[in-house]
Amino acid sequence: MNMRAPQLAFEPVDALTALCKAGGDALRLNILRALANDSFGVLELAQIFATGQSGISHHLKVLAQAGLVATRREGNAIFYRRALAQSEQLGSRLHAALLDEVDQLALPDDVQQRIAAVHSQRAATSQAFFARSAASFQAQQDLIAGLPQYRDSLLALLDSLGLPSDANAVEIGPGDGSFLPALAQRFTHVLALDNSTAMLALAQQRCHSDGLDNVHLLLADALQDDYPAADCLVLNMVLHHFAAPADALKQLALRVKPGGSLLITELCSHNQSWAREACGDLWLGFEQDDLARWAAAAGLDNGESLYVGLRNGFQIQVRHFAKPSITHGLRAATTGHQQEPAR
Repeated sequence: MNMRAPQLAFEPVDALTALCKAGGDALRLNILRALANDSFGVLELAQIFATGQSGISHHLKVLAQAGLVATRREGNAIFYRRALAQSEQLGSRLHAALLDEVDQLALPDDVQQRIAAVHSQRAATSQAFFARSAASFQAQQDLIAGLPQYRDSLLALLDSLGLPSDANAVEIGPGDGSFLPALAQRFTHVLALDNSTAMLALAQQRCHSDGLDNVHLLLADALQDDYPAADCLVLNMVLHHFAAPADALKQLALRVKPGGSLLITELCSHNQSWAREACGDLWLGFEQDDLARWAAAAGLDNGESLYVGLRNGFQIQVRHFAKPSITHGLRAATTGHQQEPAR
């Protein structure tokens, strides 16, 4: 007599099996390492790992089934990023431990070089846009979010920071200089730097017409060239033009003085892909949690946030992140090294 074995439910075990399977391949571990502070499309990952698109897609599917990567649609493209472990889910400790171990790995030199090449391609796309579109910059910006639409909210947050009277400011990517008069009124010295000659020329016209004699303009790469640290560093609708936003925040945080502030205005995540072509946006806004997480990884404390809804369907986030003062850092370090009482 044939006995049919009962069908047992192995769903919890299957979840752990998927995690173990996903972590059992060297290429998949390297993909997770590459996604630590960045997001890439399938074609970019194929370029980075010198692997066919179908092969990369297979590995991403395995990682997604294990909950190790998440997707985000940017217009017609899908970008992959690492997914954080969810404490309430089975396998969360294994998930977190796997990512912790992956972060101890060093990517092969050739992979790092190809990641740099992808970033360079993104940056070149952005620079080319501004080189050919400087004359129509303001009209294009107004299609999404012109400064007058969120200026009052930005200034209210800026004025609430209580910066010293002799504070200096650095604005990264001032565009046509629309925000420079407000900064010039509030800071003893303002440095505005841009990597686009055409855009810097527009800012120069603004400074000349408004008599902004405490504003200095500099043609420079904000992530590579040297310039003074700031009491307040301003990124006004700029982060979505950076090739690697999370890494950019980490580098820019180094340009903020201890006790200083990083002030960011950015679009919230949206799906209006025409902004890429019309405004040269590399990224279609950002999730609020992403900015907070990237800032924390850069050593910044989360400050006040304001959100401004616009009539055209976009929403702007005005964010303040503070860099701990040296005394605060020393106090935290001292507290952290206190001995625990005997049990």
